Amino acid sequence: MSDTQDFDVVIIGAGPAGYHAAIRAAQLGLKVACIDAGIGKDGKPALGGTCLRVGCIPSKALLDSSRQFWNMGHIFDQHGISFEKPNMDVPTMIGRKDKIVKQFTGGIAALFKANKITPFYGFGQLQPGNIVSVKEHDGSTILLKGTNVIIAAGSDSIELPFAKFGEHIVDNVGALDFETSPKRLGVIGAGVIGLELGSVWNRLGSQVTILEGLPNFLAAADAEVAKVAAREFKKQGLDIKLGCKVSATEVKKDGVLVTYNDGKADQELVVDKLLVAVGRRAATKGLLADGTGVKVDARGMVEVDEHCHTGVDGVWAVGDCVRGPMLAHKGFEEGIAVAELIAGLPGHVNFDTIPWVIYTEPEIAWVGKTEEQLKAEGIPYNAGSFPFAAVGRAVAMAEPAGFVKVLAHAETDTVLGMHLVGANVSELVHEGVLTMEFKGSADDLARICHAHPSLSEAVHDAAMAVHKRAIHKAN
Repeated sequence: MSDTQDFDVVIIGAGPAGYHAAIRAAQLGLKVACIDAGIGKDGKPALGGTCLRVGCIPSKALLDSSRQFWNMGHIFDQHGISFEKPNMDVPTMIGRKDKIVKQFTGGIAALFKANKITPFYGFGQLQPGNIVSVKEHDGSTILLKGTNVIIAAGSDSIELPFAKFGEHIVDNVGALDFETSPKRLGVIGAGVIGLELGSVWNRLGSQVTILEGLPNFLAAADAEVAKVAAREFKKQGLDIKLGCKVSATEVKKDGVLVTYNDGKADQELVVDKLLVAVGRRAATKGLLADGTGVKVDARGMVEVDEHCHTGVDGVWAVGDCVRGPMLAHKGFEEGIAVAELIAGLPGHVNFDTIPWVIYTEPEIAWVGKTEEQLKAEGIPYNAGSFPFAAVGRAVAMAEPAGFVKVLAHAETDTVLGMHLVGANVSELVHEGVLTMEFKGSADDLARICHAHPSLSEAVHDAAMAVHKRAIHKAN
């Protein structure tokens, strides 16, 4: 065991929250160390956490590849473009994804070097007195002392006791690396991961069945958005079964036998591969030694205040391992805010303006409150919506499905939420984020000139519709 090395900031975890905290702290003149246990497919240490290695980035690479293939067979003919027997080489697609992942994990290493951040590769554990022990991959241990320690340990997939991960039953990691398109793919959970990865393999020819335990589809989203999305997914061939409780799985010669109850009776489903996508849990197991004073709740999340401080002097926690949505960009902002607070600056995160995106086709995005939430909270509001089918750019792109909805306070006109389903809404939602961040009104949004023809016109016209203004536009 080596002597203790001293740093201004020691960060446990180099995922989105951790590496943003590290880079910002270094930019502000602090001496920074960042620890990560991640290993790439080549067996070498890899920074970037779940998001870069087996989450956000690789899934978007596969989503784009599968979208291109789907469009060849379902949309290109509308443009007069034809192909003979389109074929998808899955290993090439996976190879492209791996290349992108390596590029970005290597990019984090380059940023660390440029900002004089010291990386350590291994499992970090917080000890009393702001000491962090790092068990490296070769078995040796290093001790780091931080004036401040930021816990950014991230999250892990939840494994069901009756569906252990292996060759045939997988989590998101396994579903990103299928060597061929499974003929039959089962998915437990119709959340972000289940829908996105289910969409990938559905587009590539898999017969996809999604079993969701809740009775309502995408209960966290606006009800109208969820209804339109469900309709489009059904058109694409996704079989989404709601109110289904899975009770058992068994790997057999002909596939995985899944037993579930649909609310009426027990049912059986046989699939070649089964993706379990029932959520994630904070990766805090073994993270805290006895006596640190840091507390975790019943779900294993590190307890923090509104500034991400744990209550222990100099110890902070950010990202997936603390309260709030498990979103990479939420982790970004928390990491940056904590680095700025440590440096004596006014770091801040506005949880009311964090956008949500599901990168299916059509995309689903929202920020702020839904109509259902406003009704439940008794907040008076006005709503305006506008369909992409009436937007010239969307029709020209052959992607007219979906709409934009703007919700504004009935008395002040302050925008309270924006909900979108359609092409490229992952980008358009930020009009709502920006408007809400600056306490803008629906009238403000309606008075901003939007380019024609563009998809953003749907945002403009939805804002106008909040006040039932006359709308006339040539497409």
